[in-house]
Amino acid sequence: MKITSLEPARCLPVPDAGFGALRTARGNLPLESVAVSADISGLVAGVEVTQGFRNPYDVTLEATYVFPLPDRAAVTGFRMEADDRVIEGVLKERGQARADYDQALREGKRAAIAEEDRPDVFTIRVGNLLPGERVTVRLTLSQPLPYEDGAATFRFPLVVAPRYIPGTPLDGPSSGDGTAPDTDAVPDASRITPPVLLPGFPDPVRLSLTATIDAAGLDLREMASSLHVVEEEVHEEEGHTVRLRPGERLDRDFILRLSFDASTALQLDGRGAFSLTVLPPALESPRAPRDLVLLLDRSGSMGGWKMVAARRAAARIVDTLTEQDRFAVLTFDSVVEQAFEGLVAASDRNRYRAVEHLSRVDARGGTELLEPLRQAISLLHDQAGRERVLVLVTDGQVGHEDQILEQTGGALSAMRVHTVGIDRAVNAGFLGRLAGLGAGRCELVESEDRLDAAMEQIHRRIGAPLVTDLSLKDLDVEPGTVSHLGSIFPGVPLRVHGRYRNGSSVTVRGLASGTPWEQQVTGTVVDNPAIRAVWARAHLRELEDRYAMGEHELEAQIVRVSLENGVLCRFTAYVAVDTRKVAEGEPEHRVIQPVEPPSGWELPQNPPMMPFMAQAAVMAAPSFRARSVPAPGFAPGQGHGLAGGTQETGASDTAGGIDWDTEAGPGGTPGGAGGAPSAPSGGADGAPRGGAGRGFGGGSAGGRMSPPPRFAPPPAPRPGASGLESVRPQLVVELDRLKALLGGTDPLYLADLGSRLSALAAFLGGHPELSALAQELQAAELPGTDAEALRTHAIEVLTALTSGSSTPGSSAPSTPPRRPFWKRT
Repeated sequence: MKITSLEPARCLPVPDAGFGALRTARGNLPLESVAVSADISGLVAGVEVTQGFRNPYDVTLEATYVFPLPDRAAVTGFRMEADDRVIEGVLKERGQARADYDQALREGKRAAIAEEDRPDVFTIRVGNLLPGERVTVRLTLSQPLPYEDGAATFRFPLVVAPRYIPGTPLDGPSSGDGTAPDTDAVPDASRITPPVLLPGFPDPVRLSLTATIDAAGLDLREMASSLHVVEEEVHEEEGHTVRLRPGERLDRDFILRLSFDASTALQLDGRGAFSLTVLPPALESPRAPRDLVLLLDRSGSMGGWKMVAARRAAARIVDTLTEQDRFAVLTFDSVVEQAFEGLVAASDRNRYRAVEHLSRVDARGGTELLEPLRQAISLLHDQAGRERVLVLVTDGQVGHEDQILEQTGGALSAMRVHTVGIDRAVNAGFLGRLAGLGAGRCELVESEDRLDAAMEQIHRRIGAPLVTDLSLKDLDVEPGTVSHLGSIFPGVPLRVHGRYRNGSSVTVRGLASGTPWEQQVTGTVVDNPAIRAVWARAHLRELEDRYAMGEHELEAQIVRVSLENGVLCRFTAYVAVDTRKVAEGEPEHRVIQPVEPPSGWELPQNPPMMPFMAQAAVMAAPSFRARSVPAPGFAPGQGHGLAGGTQETGASDTAGGIDWDTEAGPGGTPGGAGGAPSAPSGGADGAPRGGAGRGFGGGSAGGRMSPPPRFAPPPAPRPGASGLESVRPQLVVELDRLKALLGGTDPLYLADLGSRLSALAAFLGGHPELSALAQELQAAELPGTDAEALRTHAIEVLTALTSGSSTPGSSAPSTPPRRPFWKRT
């Protein structure tokens, strides 16, 4: 077999196409290392996160990295280090910070910017890295540790899991470089959906994590790490130090539990901020009759051990009910199913029926959370003398958190909401926000081993809280600055942060079983700047939730609180700009760092929803190519596999009866004969996985890919599928990319676009115009083809198809320019 290499000029990156699949002598991904160093003192952790980037290309580079941080952490510092220079970041209003960053790149200066996209999802961009250059960025943060049942938990997330993105794609350029288009439900979807590496990618990011524990005078009885193997060192002066075992991947949360007895305390920082901890009293609270609605997420991302744990958790919750209670069980993915009609008495028979229904639930479809929440709210209409309780069991992997809060937040705040998060990379920020709205509890389960212990806690807290209707007196607090008081639950201390003007003690008042209850706490002045930072972060979270629920006039206040306290939020950003000019202008190449597939995720046995299958087939963006002359019998237009190595012919690997072509197409979408996908790139929840998305890479050295073993085959094409509506979002994305091509049109890109359009036509059960265009594009590499004319023709046809017109040449209706994504309404 003869293998012919392409000329170097034909392997140039397409502008803004994401990272390349070809290896270089220095590697092919910009993020080299992530180091987390935590100093834990009592119930607060000070953390420094260090990210090391290197430019492996021969041109200047801008690297983008989407990563998680603890949702309660206050980011208070940002620094860039390059070429023996240290540039401190400055916190600014987000629009101004972006303008400063873009201006610096145009002037050929190094710059870096850190932005918050969710309470636990952040983006860093580092621009004008010189060829072969290393740049380090450091984030400083303060993080409160939740304390329950005699143990504090240090949880540090390490990967942003794929999230379900609903809604209709928006016109215009995307706000980010991720795999999903922005939609009306998630206007920044492209910022929170980084591409995902193939499982087992051979060169993972180097990870180190160290936690030093100072019990602050408390008796530290035990430390336990539930998801990682750690090494412990004990020093008389420094205390306990825990280190992560070398070689771990960035694919799951790091969780360290510290067992010790906390105490009731009021800490005053002497500069106007306070932190209050009140241990739960030894009280017994009689349970009022309850109306309880249980929502169980059965979407695709809940497959594997998560579905087993979720069913067990839901069944245990049903077992907490008594004859005086009423309940309903709703399971949901893309549709909502009820175990029985409406609320029913919690008799033995009905509880058995509910558990029987839960035993048949399996993972499938997408996480359409809004509709089941609406139905639950409708079921829990106000009933005098009955407590209204909603329990949600899910991994929380959705992207439209703000839309959910806007449409349901007011109603949820009038009932008690408990959330049970099941995942090794759980969306803890969103689940905590929901529970906080409903004065309930958020319990996180990261493994089957933790399920029994977590369910014991849920069993005790699903009932009525010990103390409700809380208020503070004696301490002169600043109005509107005290964090949500909520209620006091068994085993869970009350944690309150706020600002005060005068006073040295506080009295906490409330109702316990309908009778007055109070406790006085004397304050202690401590020199701890983390108290103010943690308060500011909690205050900003509450203001941002209110903004998401419709109070848009709070924007100016949010920016002011953020800037005054030096704490990052969604309306501000840290920007660091070097004064030295190092390049002639903007970066010549841009890369978004792919992330690891979350540990423990299994793709559903049933295929995802059809539109997402189609999305997975075409969402791959062009990148560096590892291409070869087709092997005999390899027809033009066959789909491309995912490769991360050198050029090789179209041999195939087989996994589970699926042929995986090892030729790397632009973005590497798996495919089969005739361009139809032979295995879906779409992962659980329809989120692009295993190669769908802008600049997706992976595989093993030498061009031989390692196919993920659990990719399910796609469903058969549906004759008579409902027109182009199901694939219109993907056509819009392809059209935007085609219009954005600069310089000479690459015939290879057009041919690969043809194969992706062929896959869509096959998905639709045949579409004459789309099929005809696909055939024309697949012939783009033939001698004598006018590539630029073919590109122009493709733009005309795709414009007609996406605008709903049947005649090529018609234009889509004009739309007004979009506001910045973090200010869209």
